[in-house]
Amino acid sequence: MVLNGTTMATLRLVPKKVDKKVDKVCADAVDAARAAAADAAQGGKVGEHLGVRADGERLVSHRFAALERGYVGWEWSVTVARPPRARVATVCEVVLVPGDASVLAPEWLPWSERIRPGDLGVGDIVPTDPDDDRLVPTYAGYEPEVEDFVDEPNAFELGVGRVRVMSRLGRDEAADRWHSGETGPHTPLAEHAPASCGTCGFFLPLAGSLRSMFGVCGNMFAPDDGRAVAIDHGCGAHSEALVQATTPISAPPIAFDDNAVDLVKTPAGDGSVGDDAEPFGHG
Repeated sequence: MVLNGTTMATLRLVPKKVDKKVDKVCADAVDAARAAAADAAQGGKVGEHLGVRADGERLVSHRFAALERGYVGWEWSVTVARPPRARVATVCEVVLVPGDASVLAPEWLPWSERIRPGDLGVGDIVPTDPDDDRLVPTYAGYEPEVEDFVDEPNAFELGVGRVRVMSRLGRDEAADRWHSGETGPHTPLAEHAPASCGTCGFFLPLAGSLRSMFGVCGNMFAPDDGRAVAIDHGCGAHSEALVQATTPISAPPIAFDDNAVDLVKTPAGDGSVGDDAEPFGHG
């Protein structure tokens, strides 16, 4: 290496090679390692000896099966070592480590990433991150390149109104979530509907850039009343789903038509009806 015209030697640090040979004295200290594991288990049982591994020169780790409840597949790892020319190994540390078939807890996530839609209950407060990319300051919510002037903030918003409004990313995420959810077009309810929500008289379009895709259902008899529904969603309570009139089934012919009876007079005789009686007869 040349520094200011002066040639200097380059130093290279070569790590010392570690001897991975299993030390016999440390490997034979199985009983001492088991006793240390039992002490760490606080009276719990320690399972069978699973093997020994060399961690360095005169440094090995003994593995024992852990029998604690809730730690299926875990192992007790006891590291022992000995100084040079010593004939007795000393316990260095005892740890409980997961094995190849151990049952592990899910990867930890902060609460802001664990919470899911529907988790919020009565009295719960979910603070919003100041740097949440789904929100932008109100003055930045207007996008002049979008041909939807309903999104332009009014004096109320710019003055004493909301501090932040949804960003383009936030609106896109909401649109994807609503369109693929229960109020979207890909549900059995929508697939069997007589028509889509966009042609329903109870459909109340949203304002802003989501107007072309979503609205709120205002039909008290609809299953999605008061919810944001996609324009291509639908249900059986469509305003134009009229009941079709059916043709009545014609009655079968009557056996006797009494309207075709003619009244005639008959001669009077014994046992016959007099002239003052109402005549009768059959035509």
